[in-house]
Amino acid sequence: MPDQPYVIDPAGADLHGEADRLRERGGAAELIELPGGIRAWAPTQFEILKRLLADDRVSKDPNQHWPAWINGEYRESWINLWVGVTNMFTAYGADHRRLRKLVSPAFTKRRTDALRPRIEELAATLLDRMAEAPDGRAELRSAYAHPLPMRVICELFGLPEDKRADTARLIEANMDTTITPEQAMATYREVHELLAGLVELKREQPGDDMTTALIAARDEEGSRLTESELIDTLLLVIGAGHETTVNLIGNAVHALLTHPDQLARVLSAEIPWSEVIEETLRWTPSIANLPLRYAVEDIKLPDGMLIARGDAILATYAAAGRDPLRHGESAGRFDLTRADKEHLAFGHGVHYCVGAPLARLEASIALPALFARFPGLSLDEEQEPARLAESFIGHGYRALPVRLS
Repeated sequence: MPDQPYVIDPAGADLHGEADRLRERGGAAELIELPGGIRAWAPTQFEILKRLLADDRVSKDPNQHWPAWINGEYRESWINLWVGVTNMFTAYGADHRRLRKLVSPAFTKRRTDALRPRIEELAATLLDRMAEAPDGRAELRSAYAHPLPMRVICELFGLPEDKRADTARLIEANMDTTITPEQAMATYREVHELLAGLVELKREQPGDDMTTALIAARDEEGSRLTESELIDTLLLVIGAGHETTVNLIGNAVHALLTHPDQLARVLSAEIPWSEVIEETLRWTPSIANLPLRYAVEDIKLPDGMLIARGDAILATYAAAGRDPLRHGESAGRFDLTRADKEHLAFGHGVHYCVGAPLARLEASIALPALFARFPGLSLDEEQEPARLAESFIGHGYRALPVRLS
């Protein structure tokens, strides 16, 4: 790799500003330095990222295709939480197809559609609780945006009530890219102990849930699903299955409240909620940057830049969503009337998010229900301002204070 990479902010305090500065360098992809000195390519152009995500010459398996990892580097750092797992997130080729096939039944259209009544019931219950606030104020993330998708995914995978708070805490720690190596390793151990306990519980008390179904696949004679794959798959689907939707709901609410003219058009039914969801995913995707992918062989980009075999690649969804080459000079504006809202927020190619239909369904229920109950909803300027999570990976609000009327 070339020298002098652009060092990104571990806290992700200015994600879109960083993307703009990388674009100013003029290349299709720029070399960056992640926390811990990890170097990777950051493709800032929509079409280049889309091409790389679907390219068979790009792998997600560090054990096969990232020389630094193979040589023992970075194994006791934050990146271990992302690439030191054995599930479909880090699998390549036949292994990826095998693992994805095991998870896909949890997110079929039939199973997703069947969740609608339960999601509507949970949303109504949470909104009832918010309405009881004596001062007409709420912190939207903790009161609504987080508990709704968290409860849905926990029920889908049979996670007991007494384990959910710890699970949420560990997933949040996983997303925090400012933690120390010691904190990262402690998080890794704790989350694996928690999920191993879930597996043990479901072996003793199987239920009508997807954890039980995955255990059956693990224990079936001749199955190639290992115990570590089982636990790491649960980490992936439970974590990604709620945290990204938390951000989608929070980001959409914040975007609408800071663009009241567009909110008015949504509330008058001039603009459908589906447009809100897609423009939010383009403008502020729930995952800004996703580590990591690796070049299986040399890849030459259209601008002549070479991503060498073994080089790491960061999936830069936030940068791609606001690429002026794809969305014009207005790419940085939140615009519900935009004709082209294409985005890569759920990935692309073989690693396209299996839970995308569920995330869209939850948002399509949560957002209109919230504004129907509280049409005068506004940001609470008298409390602490809305605060983004400290992460260059997750892109969402850690605190979102609102007034209900």
